[in-house]
Amino acid sequence: MRTLVALAAFVALPAAASTWELDPNHTESSFVVKHLMVSNVRGQFGKTTGTIIRDDKDVTKSTAEVTIDATTVDTRVAKRDAHLKSADFFDVEKFPTITFKTTKITKGAAPNTLKAEGNLTIHGVTKPVVLDVQYTPDTIAGGKTVQGLTATTKINRKDFGLNWNQAIEAGGVLVGDDVQITIEAELHKKDAPTAAK
Repeated sequence: MRTLVALAAFVALPAAASTWELDPNHTESSFVVKHLMVSNVRGQFGKTTGTIIRDDKDVTKSTAEVTIDATTVDTRVAKRDAHLKSADFFDVEKFPTITFKTTKITKGAAPNTLKAEGNLTIHGVTKPVVLDVQYTPDTIAGGKTVQGLTATTKINRKDFGLNWNQAIEAGGVLVGDDVQITIEAELHKKDAPTAAK
């Protein structure tokens, strides 16, 4: 029965579409934010999943959905990670995931680049963002069709309700507002399911 359901879902896709899944073991979402207005703090999330439905004839008709597990945030400082998980920032008990869903895709100026417009949801707040995407050609590895991509964007964290900050003695604030986000992903193409005999 599951095989028939999977087959029906695949048949419902456009004839030129292929389904790709992010390999969570080879995908990393990370961020960079200013600390004390002088240095960069880098963090990453331990689990990122997602699916891309690629129109193989016209990539601009493709769609993508990505989910980041906010509970896995890691800046290599346990006290800071606990603060990021608290209600001052991600509030992971209420909002355990960060999501992105495309609304429009256009080709970039350089080969193998795209602009992916979509809705980014952090801390329960959804805002439109644009990701700059670079991708590799399809490659066969280990009997699988794979592809790599890098997607980047910059947001103001206050737009998503992450408002906590603290003034510093010399002037300025402890945490910067601008956050650079990067997703480094390995995609695996799903084979079309076959009906049970």
